[in-house]
Amino acid sequence: MITKIGEIFKSATLIERNEQRAVLVSFALVFILMAAYYMLRPVRDAMASDWSNTEISILWNIQFFLSLTFVAIYGASVSRISFRFLVPTVYGFFALSFLCFYLSSGLVSSQVLLDKAFYLWVSLFSLFHVSVFWSLMADLYDKEQSRRLFGFIAVGASAGAIVGPLFAALAVNIAGSDVLMLCASFMMLLPLPIIFYLQRLKVTVLHNERVKVDLSHVKIGGNSLAGFRQFFSSPYLIGIAAFILLYTAIGSFAYFEQANLLRGYSRDERTAILAILALVVNILTFVLGFFATSRLTTRLGMPATLAVVPLFMCAALLVLAFAPILTVLLALQVARQSGNYGITRPAREMLFTSVSRETRFKAKPVVDVAIYRGGDALWSSAFAVLTDGIGLGIGAMAAIGAGIAAIWAGTGMALGRVFNRRSQAQEDDTGQIQANAPEFSQN
Repeated sequence: MITKIGEIFKSATLIERNEQRAVLVSFALVFILMAAYYMLRPVRDAMASDWSNTEISILWNIQFFLSLTFVAIYGASVSRISFRFLVPTVYGFFALSFLCFYLSSGLVSSQVLLDKAFYLWVSLFSLFHVSVFWSLMADLYDKEQSRRLFGFIAVGASAGAIVGPLFAALAVNIAGSDVLMLCASFMMLLPLPIIFYLQRLKVTVLHNERVKVDLSHVKIGGNSLAGFRQFFSSPYLIGIAAFILLYTAIGSFAYFEQANLLRGYSRDERTAILAILALVVNILTFVLGFFATSRLTTRLGMPATLAVVPLFMCAALLVLAFAPILTVLLALQVARQSGNYGITRPAREMLFTSVSRETRFKAKPVVDVAIYRGGDALWSSAFAVLTDGIGLGIGAMAAIGAGIAAIWAGTGMALGRVFNRRSQAQEDDTGQIQANAPEFSQN
């Protein structure tokens, strides 16, 4: 019976019999990680409504420097700690930290400082947990297997991202939001035996002893400024950075106004609302990724694909300017987040396929971390000045956001056209090389 099920599974998924156990365990691992994160995310975001826009802006600026610092620490650790122990150490460390936050909630006199520390810590966790997981997968499977297996494993991430906020929405009404820290801490301990089991399967079942993950792009070695030098010397990369900066502007606007409109609710009520929001976003992201993204890029092309979400956001922000209520803002957040995860982010990652491997490893982290987090810091400061400083309301801010979204759409269109030209040039060069290659025939 088990053999027959295995054969049916192989036919449906192209996963070989000897790979199935490792793949299913990998699926379970990323499911646990994403479920744990999405339990914590609504708790983190619910805290923001207790603070002023200026306080949130200060936290986002601190987050920028913390992110750069921890990326550097992780990069240094990669070259000094065996990868076999590095991954469980990272997850075990985060599990212990979440337990400490839960226990400290009844011991620390300054709850505000503890909440702000938790806010920053969960943001750091979001930066690392998925990246470390995929590094582990690259260490388990060879290149041929990764092409066949990673798509199936990634579904586990989507499933965890759906179950996590669903659990949070139910649990917060029963036990309160603090208990989610304890649940997440327990869940982050589950990966530890799973990781060691996968490492054993790598040798005993997959026979991939020679496969080693390439972490050269995160190691701190050689010229640490090489990525920045490549970034500033490439107009194409600067264009991608501009696109991301405009995205973070809209994201910052939506986040701050969300925090402002949720101030009238209790923290547990906010957590429940944000958990449901995350649940809807992740379901729509799954649907978009499964049915829409590839069709958009192939039928409409990269310029339209990169511009579709910004144009929609421009229209939605104009609606919000005339109807500044929570329901409209939450609908805007659902559209923005699901559109980003399901359409804009995959298309943005495609932009890096037209650069060299060295550029992807050295300059891409500059864009993904320094530019992205720097954009959060920049726009949060601007938002705080315009609201807490000048006193602009949600209507005026929505109108400004609509203008930024229009510029974002134009940047996406231009970037997509540049991508098409670069891709065509690469295809022409490849064809020219093949045409000039000598032909060998058997007589």
